[in-house]
Amino acid sequence: MHAWLCEDPTGVDALTWTELPTPVPKAGEVLIAIKAASLNFPDLLIVQNKYQIKPPLPFVPGSEYAGVVEVVGDGVKHLKVGQNVACLSGTGGFGTHTIAPAALCMPLPDGFPHVDAAAFIMIYATSHHALVDRAQLKAGETVLVLGAAGGVGTSAIQIAKVMGARVIAAASTDEKCALCKSIGADATINYSTENLREAIKTLTGGKGPDVIYDPVGGEFAEPAFRSIAWRGRYLVVGFASGPIPSLPLNLTLLKGASIVGVFWGGFAKNEPKASAAAMAELAQWYAQGKIKPVIDRTMPMAELKAAYAHMGSRGVKGKLVMVNQSL
Repeated sequence: MHAWLCEDPTGVDALTWTELPTPVPKAGEVLIAIKAASLNFPDLLIVQNKYQIKPPLPFVPGSEYAGVVEVVGDGVKHLKVGQNVACLSGTGGFGTHTIAPAALCMPLPDGFPHVDAAAFIMIYATSHHALVDRAQLKAGETVLVLGAAGGVGTSAIQIAKVMGARVIAAASTDEKCALCKSIGADATINYSTENLREAIKTLTGGKGPDVIYDPVGGEFAEPAFRSIAWRGRYLVVGFASGPIPSLPLNLTLLKGASIVGVFWGGFAKNEPKASAAAMAELAQWYAQGKIKPVIDRTMPMAELKAAYAHMGSRGVKGKLVMVNQSL
């Protein structure tokens, strides 16, 4: 097998395409031939030694992938050789093969392509946990999605619409705003050219959004939170812009609002049954055509460094997916 190996987490340039012995799964594990692996923001942080999870060295990055089960370890009952699966295991995806815990593998129904599956779990599980569980979103409420053209942003738009909400999508270019409109957003804000607070006020008739979905952080967090509706819920999803914002807590008092943390990994670990039920609902929505990952582009696995550079340019709309064309 071959994989992108990180022996020194100093950044993308330190990754090397390396031939490795194909591993044998232990009890409870499976060997997967990887067909596709998506590039997520944590995949950049982890090779820079900036992610909250620091795997032992050396490791293969690539948190999310899809492929075919080649070998099944002892005790694995729900998976079989030849089965198509998707997995979010945190590492291992950027190669031709990987070992994955069987419990983390999502069996794929017929008609679920590997590229879509590799771009599915992280963004949809995060947005489902955020909007359904943490925000308790109700039909008729208004959701403001920041960074709306990215992976989690596009999934949040789609899920909010499935739930009957009105969606205002905020993004950094007219092109990204057009994408958001095409997947269901009711209104858009280009925060590079428009004043965010004024635009929110206009689009909500002065009431403000009931739920704010923020995977970006940075400079727009405070003006967005100042615009929130009474009893609003501000979802802290991530900090893609880099800086972690400091919000004046007196605003929560004045607005009767909540700041709500969203960490799907912790939810899946602490509440596995609830997480499994959420994934089952998402798979059903996909089968019904209600949700579908937005794929910016696919690139050969060998071009991973170029894919990282594209992601760093903030030009990605939806998800970037690496594919093993030889498999």
